[in-house]
Order: sequence, then structure tokens, then C-alpha cells
Amino acid sequence: MRFSRKINPNSKPNSNFITKKRLKEDEIDFNKLRFYRLDRVKKELEKNNLEGCILFDPVNIRYALDTVNMSIYNMHNLTRYCFIPVNGPTILYEYFNCEGLSSHLNLINEIRPAITWDYFSNGDQASVQLNKWVSEVNDLSNSYFKSKKIAIDVINGPAVTALNKSGIEVVDAKLVLEQARVIKSPEELKCMKAAIEVAEIGVAKMRNELKAGMTEDELWSILHKTNIEHGGEWIECRILSSGERTNPWMQESSNKVIQKGEIVSFDTDMVGPYGYCADISRHL
Repeated sequence: MRFSRKINPNSKPNSNFITKKRLKEDEIDFNKLRFYRLDRVKKELEKNNLEGCILFDPVNIRYALDTVNMSIYNMHNLTRYCFIPVNGPTILYEYFNCEGLSSHLNLINEIRPAITWDYFSNGDQASVQLNKWVSEVNDLSNSYFKSKKIAIDVINGPAVTALNKSGIEVVDAKLVLEQARVIKSPEELKCMKAAIEVAEIGVAKMRNELKAGMTEDELWSILHKTNIEHGGEWIECRILSSGERTNPWMQESSNKVIQKGEIVSFDTDMVGPYGYCADISRHL
């Protein structure tokens, strides 16, 4: 079953809007950035004697194809993924009714609607959907990975069992993607610098706005707001504590009221603009 998410299905989007440049946006060659990262993935696949991979983790999809959509949701729902062969077309399987969101990215050769098989999305039709997905993977295998071995980063038990029964071996794609990331390009370094700059802006605002009587959550929210304002994406952890809560370390921010003279400690753990992380530890 398919649904229309538009209020008016026949309406055409108005592209006459104004945008604000993000940090270092004019310095980054995004075509070079994207081509380099996808090439790194393919080289690591070849290095590990693999013909292709299927990626579900939004972080891995972002690295390989620079496409994002509902990242947090898709971290715990298998509803968006991509297929990357060493030789063959790169295919994005997009969340329903979102197929047009990444059509501008030239390294994506084809965009198809995702086949989902989890219970949350399909209820008692989950097994039927799983069979459809396995059939799709077998079709890909017949054309692009005839070894019947595929690297997948995130997958559930029923899917592994079903693929194995169909003759397809599943190996972990985590090694491939982590090794691909090890060597950064000059364009990636610019992205990292932008993320660090945003984190430092957020830290400076936290320092300026910190006062006795505010809660840890209120202070932490300043960093999150700053990140979003500058095109950042999310914060991995909420590690911020004050006074006696700083020991033991690793406690998340709370509704504790910060008292005058108390130390405040935190990690930024920030996924900033362009999807790059800025992990800085500070005391205020």
C-alpha cells in the first residue's frame, strides 16, 4: 500500500527561496568529496574480495552517497538502504514517496522504493515483504555479485536466515566502511574543520550563557541548537554534568540545577555540518 504525503498531490514546489551559506560551503568541492568516498568504498570491497555491499546505517549511506533522509528514524528501522557494487549501478532504495529527494546526486544511478520487512512497518505482512526483499537481493546477485557473497552493515536475524536459505552468504560490511574512512581527502578535512568550528561556536555560547540556577539540560540545549542552526545533524550523546555528578564520569545531562561555583564538564559528541563529527571535551 502506498500513500501520498502531499496535501495537494498536483502541486509543484516553489524553488524561489533564499538559502544561507554554511561554513566552508564555498571552499568544498562536493563532486570531489562524493567521488572520493564512493571510490574508497569500492576499493575496500575489492581489497576484501567482495563484489558489493548493502548499507542500511544512515552514517554509512551518507559516507558512500552523501544522501540523507530521516537519519535517526532509519537508525532503528530498516526502511532505507543502498546497494553498491564494485562494477555496476549504484542503487538507492528510498523510503516511500521520497524517491525524488536525492535525484540531484549524480553518483546514484537509480532510485527505487525500499522494500521493508520489519514488523513495525508491515505487521503480519512482514514475512511476505521479507520474501520480496530476498528476491530483490537475488536479482542483484544474478547481475552484480555472482559469488553470492554480500557485505551488509546492519540487518536482522530473519533476513540473514532467509538470505542464507536462498544461497546468499552475508558478511559484515563494518570493516569495509571503517577502513574506507581511515584515509581522509582534502575535501573531507574541510568538512571536519567546519564541524569543529561549529562545535567551538556552541561551546563559546554555552560559556557565555552559563549561570547558576539553570539546569544541565538547559545548558546542553545551547550546543544542540547551535549545531542545528549551522546545518549540523544530531548529537550522539548527552554527556554533561555538574558538581558532584561529574564523578563518576559519563553521566548524561539532567534536570539538576547548576549551583554557583560548581564545575561543569561535557563532551560535544556532535555530528555537525556535512555529517562530520566534532568530539571535544571541555570544563566550564
